[in-house]
Parts: sequence; C-alpha cells; structure tokens
Amino acid sequence: MTRSRTALAGGVVGALVVVEGVSGVLQGYYTPLFTDIARHLEINDADINWFEAAQLLLSSIAVPVLARLGDMVGHRKVLIASLILTMIASFGIAFAPTFPWFVTAWALQGFYVVWLPLNVAIIFSRARHRPDGAALTRKGAGIIVVALQAGAIFGALAGGQMGELLPLWAALCVPAVLVSVALIVVIAKVPDTGERGGGTIDTRGTSVLTIALLAIMGGLSLVRLDGITVWVVAMVLIGIALLWVFIKVEQRTEHPLVDITMLKSPALWPVVVTAGLFGVSVLGAQGPLSTFARTDPAEVGYGLGLGSATASYLIGAYVMSLLVGAGVFAKISTMTSPRLVLIGASGLVGAGYLALIPFHDTFVMVLSCMVVAGFGSGALVAALPAAAASAAPPQHTGVAAGLTNTTKTIGGAFASAAFAIALSTGVAVTATGAASTAGSMSGYITVWAICGGTALVAMAFLFAMPKVAFASSSDALVAEAGVPAGGVPIPGPTSEVPDYDRPGKEEEPR
Repeated sequence: MTRSRTALAGGVVGALVVVEGVSGVLQGYYTPLFTDIARHLEINDADINWFEAAQLLLSSIAVPVLARLGDMVGHRKVLIASLILTMIASFGIAFAPTFPWFVTAWALQGFYVVWLPLNVAIIFSRARHRPDGAALTRKGAGIIVVALQAGAIFGALAGGQMGELLPLWAALCVPAVLVSVALIVVIAKVPDTGERGGGTIDTRGTSVLTIALLAIMGGLSLVRLDGITVWVVAMVLIGIALLWVFIKVEQRTEHPLVDITMLKSPALWPVVVTAGLFGVSVLGAQGPLSTFARTDPAEVGYGLGLGSATASYLIGAYVMSLLVGAGVFAKISTMTSPRLVLIGASGLVGAGYLALIPFHDTFVMVLSCMVVAGFGSGALVAALPAAAASAAPPQHTGVAAGLTNTTKTIGGAFASAAFAIALSTGVAVTATGAASTAGSMSGYITVWAICGGTALVAMAFLFAMPKVAFASSSDALVAEAGVPAGGVPIPGPTSEVPDYDRPGKEEEPR
C-alpha cells in the first residue's frame, strides 16, 4: 500500500506538480508588469482589462469543451495539446508588436485553465482501480494544488523582480520557457492511462454560447472606440437573445454543455448566480489593482507610485490572504455552519472593496483592504463548488461544481470589459495639463463600488438560499471545500473544478 502511494506521488503526480507550478506562475507573474506592458504597447491602463476579458471569455468556453474532449480521446493528449498552444501563445505575448496581436496571444494563453481538471482526471484514472483509489486521488490533487499555490505566489514575486532586472521582452519570455519545460516533462513522464469515456461534445450549444458571448463582448468593446452607439446596443441585445436560444438548445440536447434542467433547481441556481457575481471581483479586479498601485501620484494626484518589484509584494500578500481564507473556512464552518461562513465571507469581500473608496492613499491602506477582501474571497472560491455539488443530484455533482467555475469566469470576463470602459471615462490629466495613460480616479472608484456591491448582492442570495443547498450526504463534503483537493483561489481564471462527466463520477472524491 505504501509502495503504491509512493509510486503514484513520485511518478505521475511529480510530473503534474511541474505543470501546476507553471500554471500558478502564469497566473501571478504578469500582474505586477501590467503597467510596463501598457507603456510598451502604447495603450492606456484601462485597455489592460480588454486582454484580461478576452482570456477569461475563452477560458469559460474552453474548460468544459476540452475537459469533455479529454474524456473522449485521452486526458494526456489534450493536456499536451493545450501545453503546446499555451507555449506558442506565451512566446507570442513576449514578442507581440501591437495591441491586437497581444490580445490574441493573451487570449490563446487561456488554454492553461484546463490543466488542473485534466491533471486531476489523470490522477483519478491511475488510482481508481486501487483499493485506496479515493484517498490517492485526494492526496494527489492536494499535492498538485499546493504546487499551484506556490507557483502563484512565486510568480507574483518573480514577475516584479524580473521586470526591474531584465528588458520587458526578456522578462515576458520567462513564463514561456517554463511552459516549454512543463511540456517536455509531460511528454517524458506522463503515460497515457488508456481510459476513454463516452458521450459527445455539444457542438451546437458550444457554438451558440460562443457567438452569444462574443456578441456581448464585441458590443462592449465598441464602447472603447465610439462610446455607446446603436451598434453597441444592437450587438448586446443580439447576444442576450442568443443566450435565450442557447437555453432552448441545451434543453433539447442529450449531452448538453450546461444542464439547464438541473440548473433550475432552487437549491442550485442561487449558488451558480453567486459564483458569477463573485467572479466580478476575484477575476475582474486584479488588473485595476495592479495599475492603481503602479500609477504615479506625483503625475496625476492618486495611485501608490510603486515599482514592479514593490507592487509584486502587494499582489503576493493578496494571494496569500486568499489561501489563508480557503484554509480557515474549513475550520470555522465546522464550528458554526458553512452557510453562515459563506455569508460572512461575502461580507468581507464587500467590506474590503468598499473600504478602498475612502482608504486608498497609502500602501498600508490598500494592502489592508485587499487582505480583508482576500480572506473572504478565499473562503468563497474554496466553498462554492462544494455547495453546488451538495445541492445537485449525486450523479451530477461534477457538472454542478463545474458550473460555478464557468459562471465565475464569465462574470470576470464581463467585469473586465465593464472596468475597461469605466477606467477610460474621464481619463486623468497630468500636472502639466497633458492627457495621461493612467486610468481615471472615478473609474477606480467605480471598479471598487461594483466589486463591493456585487459581493453584497451575493450575500443577499446566500441569505435567501434554502439550507439544503449546503447540506451534504457527508459532513466531509463541505469541510473538504477548504482543503487543496477542493480547489484553491488565485488571482486569475484558475480555480477550475474538474467536470469529468464520465461513468462512475458519482464515486469521485470531492
């Protein structure tokens, strides 16, 4: 027994640790460099939110599709393909000559979000036939997510340091080189498990959802060029209409991308809506946080004026508070109840962001507010998938948990687009009277107000939810939401929950 555990942890899991460590680096490395990237591309700080929105949008569609494809053709094959695409995109980011090229490369890099679901699926496939398969899967998932945490913190700190030591193009090549290393490790050390599942890819639903989201995001992007016009309104309305078509298509599909019937459950849909609202802050607000920290107050009268290295400490502290919040949730929920803790966590997120409106003048003020929001965010990202799983039928727990990730990512994508519009409105003026590339102060206040407001709305949903949404067949289900096997939050579209949709998934540890 001990030998089997050691073989699994030291073999395949050891290789997947490298992959998830690199995934964490990708999610933390670029954030301290956002202002430098904006100056290199000759864009305003507000436009950073557009390439964030593009990546989040692709991620929200890619995760369920690629996870299903992994079940059909093999998880290793899809993992290698996604690593190759991410490697190419990462080098593209380093050498992109213009803003459109950079947006394209940044969006394609978003394929890395499927690594965690695929990695957990590989571990599950190798361990499922062993007597202690469930324990091995939990242990393996915990190990790789710890690597994800460490990579995110290391990436945030290393990105800021490399930004000051190297030319920007060289600093941006570091993540690409690490992805290349991860690709070599997977090819050499991760064998094909031979496991293949049934089902098909919902091409109709995926196509309609993609067009709908692109229409809405495209309409919002036009605001950047011409303001609110009839074309903007028309595209957004077309996107909303297509979302209605998507719902109808999914209701008539045998293997839908989103199970609409299950989603209608009064115990489940509030959890999924809460995840979408929460995505606004946990995924959409990281770019504005970085650019505000880098904005020079001597030039425009606000901001912290930090260098990339010092800004990385702020980002790193925020990431650490997320991780602490995830771990504390499990302990506190056993003393009170998961429902009360989630309500309190939403309140912390709202309080942290709303406090930024009056308290943003010093590094200590901003750090304190972000740590408060981070504690609450950690608890929410760790616990919402478990709440959704416990509210769903036993045979659909994976799908339900995956829905929280999808709606969270979509919420972050729309928030990034909205924040880009807000930050570009009333662009700052320098002390000499010239237009500045910094986002507007009114825009930052709008960002913080939206993040705080959506958190309070989410808290209202949690108050109104039936208690059965947080009940589970085992107390361990909810308690495990706070440990690595349940997913760990980081600043980016990364806390993916595997959506396997394969026979036997009801036996998979959560």
